[in-house]
Amino acid sequence: MLDGQDKKGVWKSGKGRGRATPKGRQYDDDALAEVRALLGDRPRRRDLLIEFLHLIQDAYGHQSAAHLRALAEEMRLSMAEVWEVATFYAHFDPLREDDPVPPALTIRVCDSLSCELAGSEALIDALESGHDPKDVRVLRAPCMGRCDTAPVLEIGHLHVDHATPARVAEAIQAGDFHPVIPEYEALAAYRAAGGYAKLAELRGGGDWDAVQRTVAASGLRGLGGAGFPSGKKWGFVRNNPGPRLMAVNGDEGEPGTFKDRYYLERVPHLFFEGMLIAAWAVEAERIYLYMRDEYPAVLHILATEIAALEAAGLIAPGYVELRRGAGAYICGEESAMIESIEGKRGLPRHRPPYVAQVGLFGRPTLVHNIETCHWIARILREGPEILSSVERNGRTGLRSYSVSGRVKAPGVHLLPAGSTITDIIAAAGGMLDGHVFKAYQPGGPSSGLLPASIDDVPLDFDMLQTLGSFIGSAAVVVLSDRDSARDAALNMLRFFESESCGQCTPCRVGCEKAVKLMQAPAWDTGLLEEISQAMVDASICGLGQAAPNPIRLVMEHFPEEIGGTGDAPPTKGYGTEQARDV
Repeated sequence: MLDGQDKKGVWKSGKGRGRATPKGRQYDDDALAEVRALLGDRPRRRDLLIEFLHLIQDAYGHQSAAHLRALAEEMRLSMAEVWEVATFYAHFDPLREDDPVPPALTIRVCDSLSCELAGSEALIDALESGHDPKDVRVLRAPCMGRCDTAPVLEIGHLHVDHATPARVAEAIQAGDFHPVIPEYEALAAYRAAGGYAKLAELRGGGDWDAVQRTVAASGLRGLGGAGFPSGKKWGFVRNNPGPRLMAVNGDEGEPGTFKDRYYLERVPHLFFEGMLIAAWAVEAERIYLYMRDEYPAVLHILATEIAALEAAGLIAPGYVELRRGAGAYICGEESAMIESIEGKRGLPRHRPPYVAQVGLFGRPTLVHNIETCHWIARILREGPEILSSVERNGRTGLRSYSVSGRVKAPGVHLLPAGSTITDIIAAAGGMLDGHVFKAYQPGGPSSGLLPASIDDVPLDFDMLQTLGSFIGSAAVVVLSDRDSARDAALNMLRFFESESCGQCTPCRVGCEKAVKLMQAPAWDTGLLEEISQAMVDASICGLGQAAPNPIRLVMEHFPEEIGGTGDAPPTKGYGTEQARDV
């Protein structure tokens, strides 16, 4: 060793100067040992970064700088890579060295439209004033997929439905913040009723092309929002050389949507069988099942039943990988979901290439929605007629409408695809007493707001585009004469502002500016239309392209509420073909 080297260090940047350590944060031995204990014998793959961040968050209630640095060291990543992922997702609490540690208890209160209609603002005020912020943190959160029991909040992983301060106090007193697991049809019961017989038959020598034709004959279209004919996807993926993969989109984040949760909490193996049939059809080497973190009970059910499928020999160990989202609506867009599965920020990709050609890890990838797989199993078990034989108002098939708002019986209502809003409200028990139907959101905030006078249009694919809207995920929120269309639109734009991934300027800046303009006593309709058109024309993905829909439709149908200035007329822009899940 040269004289003085032990004092000056070996990291030289100039004559007589040196560093005892490399630049940047140094990892702590104790933190590294703790991270290694959490990771156990799991492979240190880059795509598991988000899963490992969940382990730290779950164990400590936050992610300290020391643990993040240790994780970077253990995974041979830069601290910047770990930090950018940890800070992207809403359910992580990454801390710098001097940041205060969050309280041990966090309450997330949903403030999306259905919960706002049910009084979430007053609930938030009551909780903030009723708890010491040093002990309890009260946060606003986007839709939790429980709009039928609004207002809703989450303490730890425990959801409190029809939440009140009293119910929150009871839950805190009980001290159990684990999710409540509903009763559901487990593997043994499903197999006893003939489940997985069709999968076994196909694996024993089935013709994938014949199966694809059967699915096409049913008229099934993708039920994540875009409505692409489901069977056609298989051929597109198979046309590309293997190995191929499958990704299942369970990030049901469109406010007002809860149909996927409804089915998974009752009959998860219908979904599993449909998923495995689709994977068989494209010869998928592995399946990645991406489920939103807002559904802890569903995550428990899926993990339990995947283990049961492995134990029964229906799938090989590791064939289905369950991946947990971390609170990012944008990951419902299929390419953003793929980025998240790869352990990255959920930033949508430019197209082409499409994911059927270059998807997960650069491989051809089949992407299906949860409910789509559910119907694949039913079609192949019961025949395509289960959908194709149902007709109403010139439309064919069935739709699972998630209905909430000012109706007596909110919930998932399975109705003919040609149903109008009048039919849907009737199925949901009619309007609440004392409420008169005023407006409705036909397919989540991306679809905007339509007036009650438009009550004879089937809420189905391809039927609402001329109105500047679309059906999307069939998330129907009903408003009454006691509600403000202007306030509803502002709620939707605040959601888009919060959930924009920030990748493209038109969406990132456009949502922010629109929210500010919509808070003015009178809307500058000319400027809002100019911003809306720029977002439609230049945003990378469907979030920014759809965000102007609430603005435009309120300007068109509820001008008396906005006191508008400017003379630019609203124009139609966004259509189903641009939806989040193509």
